[in-house]
Amino acid sequence: MDNVTIIGIDLAKRVFHAHGARADGCVAFRKRLTRAQLLPFLSAQPSCVVAMEACASAR
Repeated sequence: MDNVTIIGIDLAKRVFHAHGARADGCVAFRKRLTRAQLLPFLSAQPSCVVAMEACASAR
């Protein structure tokens, strides 16, 4: 997961989907994460922009 410049996260109640992109826009990773996995995953990433999108059922 090197050279990730932005991580997009689709927020939901129980499962989150993270999509990492490089500076040129190509996909670095796509991951399905539980609530327990999200914080450890993000803290292990290099410094980058994190964009969050919530669906209608996210509270």
